[in-house]
Amino acid sequence: MQHGGSVGRAPRLLRKHRPDASAISAAAPRLLGQDVGVRSLRVRPVESRDVDAIVRLSLRAWSPVFPSVEAAIGPEIYRVLTPDPHGSQRREVEAVCADKATQVWVTEIGEALAGFDAVRLRSSEGFGEIYMLAVDPEFQRRGIGASLMTFALEEIKAAGMAVAMVETGADPGHAPARATYEKAGCKLVPVARYFKKL
Repeated sequence: MQHGGSVGRAPRLLRKHRPDASAISAAAPRLLGQDVGVRSLRVRPVESRDVDAIVRLSLRAWSPVFPSVEAAIGPEIYRVLTPDPHGSQRREVEAVCADKATQVWVTEIGEALAGFDAVRLRSSEGFGEIYMLAVDPEFQRRGIGASLMTFALEEIKAAGMAVAMVETGADPGHAPARATYEKAGCKLVPVARYFKKL
């Protein structure tokens, strides 16, 4: 969510792989050490009480993505693949928060939940995946997305992985996500995926 857009996962129709079930050890709560003009960011493992707030945050953060993907693939295909985009996104975020193979962290500024990220280890493939990352629109454009990226990359490295992966869409709605990932040093691997309404 830097630059007023969204950072995170492409809607389900743009993804193709699922991670293995390798676990990640939980990180202790700590400060990220970045001043965002309000207070320092604090990151801690997700708790069950956070899930509703994370879902609401993700829907606000990723709201530009839904119409952008629809415009990219066309409304007919979009309606077939994503008949209830907000509902499916809600269910996916809830599932990620409950998944024992995924480590989810929340980021706080004072008492406010400002963002979250989710990491999965794909040990059989030799890399870690930043599976979701979002910053509440109220806190965007303060470098929080970049801080979450750095945090996630450090956790993946600490888990023994030599490579990190993050995936997002190529549509305009995902431009802020791409900018965040590229700023963190991630290299783009072009993939062509085609859809046709039958």
